Amino acid sequence: MDIIIVGGGKVVYHLTKIFNAKGYRIAIINKDEEYCKYLARELKALVIHGDGSDPDSMKEAQASKAEAILALTGSDPDNLFICQLARKKFGIPGTFSMINNPDNEKIFKSLGIKTIFNTTKLLSILIEQKVETADVNNLISIEEGRVSISQIILKKDSPVLNKTLKQLDLPHDIVLGSIIRDKDVLIPRGETRLLEGDKVLVITLTENQGKAFAALTGQK
Repeated sequence: MDIIIVGGGKVVYHLTKIFNAKGYRIAIINKDEEYCKYLARELKALVIHGDGSDPDSMKEAQASKAEAILALTGSDPDNLFICQLARKKFGIPGTFSMINNPDNEKIFKSLGIKTIFNTTKLLSILIEQKVETADVNNLISIEEGRVSISQIILKKDSPVLNKTLKQLDLPHDIVLGSIIRDKDVLIPRGETRLLEGDKVLVITLTENQGKAFAALTGQK
């Protein structure tokens, strides 16, 4: 796979190392001349001192051969323009962009940017994970933050203890994916009874995560 990374600061170094390990061919476009020299010495990549919004820099990065572009500059307008340039002028099918202002997410999606990394949303998820309660653990967020996967440990005051799944009055969009009980992993079914100490894997829409926690822990 051929990938172009634009901007990115120090993160470009680590991404390129990961991509190199997977056998991908990487081109980097960065405005910092000294950093470009450093990257060229340290990485197996085509490093270009230039501007990702400049078609000439994109041509030098062999954009016509690229399968994906990552726009990781600190400017949302620049990232949007870079992705549009890559898609419309060079036909790059995979466009990935970082956004710094959450209000821009809908605009990016409406203009055809396929995958968006909302730094504010990602940071909020990380903060939630660090301040989690002892019995609730936010494991991962997928589909650009729309779906959450969490683990809930059922305590002795949980309102669902000793109830079977079919007895639970859970919202329809909350799914119990698995139960870890001691050393066993159970796939829950209608007759599965929930016990104290069970670690329940919960899959839900992010906006309904609070409802899932309240239903399983009794905490509002």
